[in-house]
Amino acid sequence: MVLLVQKLSKFYSKLENHHPHHHPRAEVDVLSASLRAFRSDVSNYMNQLLSLNPKPRSEILSFSWIQRCFQLLPLVNMAFLKLVEDIDYPMTSWEAASLDQYLNFGLHLLELLNSVSSSLSHLSQARLSFAHGLALLENSPSVALKHLKPIQPQSSSKDIKGLLHEQDCVGKFGSCKERVINEAMMEMKSIGFWVFGVVLASLSGETKPYLEMKQVISRFNGALLIDVVDSCVFDVIMEKGATLKEVKELNHAAGSLVSAIVSGETSDAAMDLEEKLGVFEKEMDVLEKQADTLFSKVLATRNEQLHCVRQCKQ
Repeated sequence: MVLLVQKLSKFYSKLENHHPHHHPRAEVDVLSASLRAFRSDVSNYMNQLLSLNPKPRSEILSFSWIQRCFQLLPLVNMAFLKLVEDIDYPMTSWEAASLDQYLNFGLHLLELLNSVSSSLSHLSQARLSFAHGLALLENSPSVALKHLKPIQPQSSSKDIKGLLHEQDCVGKFGSCKERVINEAMMEMKSIGFWVFGVVLASLSGETKPYLEMKQVISRFNGALLIDVVDSCVFDVIMEKGATLKEVKELNHAAGSLVSAIVSGETSDAAMDLEEKLGVFEKEMDVLEKQADTLFSKVLATRNEQLHCVRQCKQ
């Protein structure tokens, strides 16, 4: 916390010293207050990921955790748009580099949401295989065994690998408002990429997407708001691996059924797997709808912004 305060103080000092003759102290104070309000709102959203559960570590890397992570994205974007409005600095006034950076971020979110859909499809196929194994259990238990193999991790997304080599907007800013927008954008991007790192790691069952996203975020020198939550998530992933809690439960139930088939006592094990599959399917449906809704919102917002910018250039 001391380090966070020191870094923020250093930034606000830079903001106050930026073009002092062109930006009166009163204006700089307003900009600083607006940025602090943005950071406060976003920090509260992040902290809720841990505060809503008395044992937050036990919920990390579960369907309910992923859903709450996704809920962060529109909240942070709303906080960012409120900042833009508060400092009276619409997108049409931004420098080209900042505008490109913001629009590219939306494009990256769409690509990452496609990766989420791919991971969900992988899990859906595994669920169907388990269900088919249950259907074969009564008449062909030996054949059912072939459909009760554990869900395997999925390979990493190429979309993350591409982000590792992308260059961000750096250098001097033309105004204090431009600097504020870029600072807030770095926070928004760090949270967005962090969310997808956690989500894709959970759904794919491997740590690589999360660790690669941490490399991407490490380039954002001003990104501080994810640190507290990420330290907890990092400990859980490194300690327990990235496998989704519900996937572990399904694999365990399927393994128990395999053992029961071999011993000739399948009733309880089959009921347990069937019950877990029903819960798994419902959670999957919720997450798929959430991802689809988020994709539609990001796409619509980005198209609206592109149209606005093009209209202003004509």
